[in-house]
Amino acid sequence: MPKYMLIMRGTDESNAALMAGWEELAATTYSYIEELVKAGVFVAAEGLDDARQGVVVDFSGEAPVVTDGPYGETKELFGGYFLLDVASKQEAVEWAKRVPSVTGSKIEIRRVAGDDETPQDNKGSVEERAGNESTGRI
Repeated sequence: MPKYMLIMRGTDESNAALMAGWEELAATTYSYIEELVKAGVFVAAEGLDDARQGVVVDFSGEAPVVTDGPYGETKELFGGYFLLDVASKQEAVEWAKRVPSVTGSKIEIRRVAGDDETPQDNKGSVEERAGNESTGRI
């Protein structure tokens, strides 16, 4: 089955509302994850730390430039994700509509490309190359 990522997006306002009702939202989120597990579609879920704690590596110039914090004029920030193994985009949408959330938040749904859809060279997979590089074989 294809995998779909449900990317949690929020604004400063929705993130403040989320933090104000954190305990209740956390409890409903854990129940939601239990439903995903019981349905056999749960792969992973993670929340992201405060964007102000991150860095941005910008490749728009000749050399990469690293700056603290999120993108300058960002109105929405990614806050976390759910990764689901479902049969279709529509099934991913149905699960996304059930995610516990606060007013003003959004969920972006993206299909994860399968191994057969990514360009492969004739030297093997990334994992194989990484293993060979650690042993000195390429």
